[in-house]
Amino acid sequence: MDITLKSVTKRYGKNTILDGVSATFAQGRTVALIGPSGGGKSTLLRCINGLNTYDEGQIRVGEHELPCGPDGAGSSVCQSVRKLLGMVFQDFRLFPHLTAIENIIEAPIQVLGLNAEEARIRARQLLDRVGLAQRADHYPSQLSGGQQQRVAIARALAMEPRGLLCDEITSALDPELKGEILDVLIDLRSEGLTLIVVTHEMGFARKAADHVAVLGGGKILEEGPPEQVFEAPQMERTKQFLRRVMA
Repeated sequence: MDITLKSVTKRYGKNTILDGVSATFAQGRTVALIGPSGGGKSTLLRCINGLNTYDEGQIRVGEHELPCGPDGAGSSVCQSVRKLLGMVFQDFRLFPHLTAIENIIEAPIQVLGLNAEEARIRARQLLDRVGLAQRADHYPSQLSGGQQQRVAIARALAMEPRGLLCDEITSALDPELKGEILDVLIDLRSEGLTLIVVTHEMGFARKAADHVAVLGGGKILEEGPPEQVFEAPQMERTKQFLRRVMA
């Protein structure tokens, strides 16, 4: 399931957030989206998942083409795409009144039609997969930030997606907890999921990504394998960004 963007443009009023972005994210690959804050990275993820509409261009997720224009977000195509691509946010977005396992089983029961027992078996497997088998009955307030984020990843995986979109999911965590999340993503990479990760963690981008794209000013400034982008960047704006974040 490739994800393809052709000349994608997104505006908010007079501000152009994405300015003719074209890219292909191949099935089973891990792509790190890096670049200056405000460059359009999070907006790009939201457009790919149909959470935001876009104004011009084309976005295809597998066989689905997301509709262009202001009325696209509620379409059946967007709903189909959201079943294919899970999304994990910076701020966890867990339901505070539900336990970890209850957060995970909610969507499979309501959207996929799983019965409660089947959903719980699957949820416990996922909690074990992210190292939280002993925290199934804990509420979000009883979990650390890193643990909450791992529950959020398990919740996304419970929908059996073919890919995950991760929006700066370590930025609110301290260094030790960041390591927990990055280890989970590296494990998922080995299982063949397509991962598109907006990150400021240059170490993760170098270690875990197959492909790195630098997004700034609404445009892809440069892209390629991690060793190329980090060790031999071609664009001056890329060089300036990397000098700043890796100083």
